Amino acid sequence: MKIYHDFNDFVKVPNAIVTIGTFDGVHLGHQVILKDMIKTAKEIGGETVVITFYPHPRQVLNINSSNLRFITTQEHKIQLLEEIGIDNLVIVNFTKEFSRITSDCFIRDYVIEKISPVRFVIGYDHHFGKNRMGDFDLLFDLGMQYRFKVQRIPAHDVQNIAVSSTKIRLSLEQGDVEHANALLGYQFSYKGKVISGERIGREIGYRTANLDVANEYRLIKSAGVYASYVDYEDKAYKAMTYIGKKPTVTNNDTENIEVHILDFEGDLYDKELKIRFVAKIRDEQKFDDLESLRTQIEIDENKIRELL
Repeated sequence: MKIYHDFNDFVKVPNAIVTIGTFDGVHLGHQVILKDMIKTAKEIGGETVVITFYPHPRQVLNINSSNLRFITTQEHKIQLLEEIGIDNLVIVNFTKEFSRITSDCFIRDYVIEKISPVRFVIGYDHHFGKNRMGDFDLLFDLGMQYRFKVQRIPAHDVQNIAVSSTKIRLSLEQGDVEHANALLGYQFSYKGKVISGERIGREIGYRTANLDVANEYRLIKSAGVYASYVDYEDKAYKAMTYIGKKPTVTNNDTENIEVHILDFEGDLYDKELKIRFVAKIRDEQKFDDLESLRTQIEIDENKIRELL
């Protein structure tokens, strides 16, 4: 996949099939659009072009940015787009100045001028541009003028629910990773480096790796224990992951992410791990002592082994 950070650098391709969006999560709804583009491009001897924005427009414009949470990091989103088979990715540097460009000017002066699309493919409720004025009708009118086709993809339903990034974020915030995974089409994950911790896990026979997840927009806010997999050195391990403030052993408000990898021995300090979440086992609890905590962790381990 070719990646461009400036429209001026884009090398025109024959029969460009274009879509525009933030594509947070690259979920099943997005995948329907992307796979349709890929299919059409193959049929007409063209190439797919995805146009996205970074930073996220809401970050730049401070629209509820304090509550903004992302499903995927920028790095992971690029990886997912490449894995699905997109040919070209244009990452627009979104600034306040850029936000003042009207939707029709953006399509005319950037997309049409620099890419020359033969077809636009958009989602059923997609809006873009200044004040989100760009939509199917605008693209259809411009298509009549500049001779490109516009295709609108209907909503994709999973379990009778229309897939959207907003619904996935809500599920993750509530700890319902099973539902989120069903809408994503893959397992939600965190990636981070192992840092030193308080070593309490060793005292109760459950060594844990404390993860530094640098992304401030991480989503799971429902404290508790999760069945998960850890990807490390090209191998997947069954694991117990804990998210919370460790009320049994501390009194601070620091949120921690700790993972105990089942049947694993080795030093993971300063190593990078990827945690894939499967299901929430229980909520966070405060125990009277470490022995009570150890007993509950044994129960958690047995449940997770049965599940995974």
